[in-house]
Amino acid sequence: MLLDGGLATQLEAQGSDISGMLWSAALLKTDPAAIRRATRAYLDAGADIVASASYQASRRGFASIGLSADEADDLMRLSVDLTRQARDAYLADHPERAFVPLVAASIGPYGATLHDGSEYTGDYAISTGELHDFHAERLQVFDASGADVLALETIPSVTEARVLAELLAGCQTPAWVSFSCRDESHISDGTPIEVAAAYFEHHPMVPAVGVNCTPPQFVPDLLRRVHRVLPELVLLAYPNSGETYNAADETWTGTVTPLDCAKAAEEWLAAGAKLVGGCCRMGPEHIRAMAERIR
Repeated sequence: MLLDGGLATQLEAQGSDISGMLWSAALLKTDPAAIRRATRAYLDAGADIVASASYQASRRGFASIGLSADEADDLMRLSVDLTRQARDAYLADHPERAFVPLVAASIGPYGATLHDGSEYTGDYAISTGELHDFHAERLQVFDASGADVLALETIPSVTEARVLAELLAGCQTPAWVSFSCRDESHISDGTPIEVAAAYFEHHPMVPAVGVNCTPPQFVPDLLRRVHRVLPELVLLAYPNSGETYNAADETWTGTVTPLDCAKAAEEWLAAGAKLVGGCCRMGPEHIRAMAERIR
């Protein structure tokens, strides 16, 4: 199955300003139509699964713009509704499509809400109990949102993986967990990926584990390592474009073409992935290239 690409990448391409702490989640309040358009662009490109604009959404984040906990929860539910609306409009225009694309509730790591780059290091100044409470309140909202799957994305920390494994066992919605990685064998905090992935062995609510927001050249080895400890689970891979992000000035350097990414997707499939797509700096043109090559 083909995942979408970076929602924020497409929103910026459409002209949206997502430079604040809430990133694309800010548009849930200011410009929800832009989110529907960005989601539709990925569906038109061939995506089978599209994610909500909620990666950085949280009560804490929305409190920074003066919203109450109830208002924050409403916007998080809206993120899933907007994705569903885009999906339903796409199906109305394409009645010939037999497969109904899935709606994933995007749930980023704790560090994503800090907007300080710690989502790529896992270096949080927070206790395990506080981390548990932060994720518990968000998961409660998204578990009841009607999403087809919960997408726990860009997880950089083994402590966060352990917390999520515990919390997801109490959810009703199936989930995937994907790690951000520093090289071909370690997640971002330096833990071997086998150690972090092992928390989801025989997990009742997690049928898929993999990597995202990671340089694409590291993906094949990472997938093989995950498969060794979780041979019964589906593998997924949606890395970034291969460009380098500088959190200090919020800029990217380097470039990778859609064709390069499409060729790389064949390598991820050969390494065992069943769900592939893109993350940061991969837009609809990258997903379309993947669709044309792997199908």
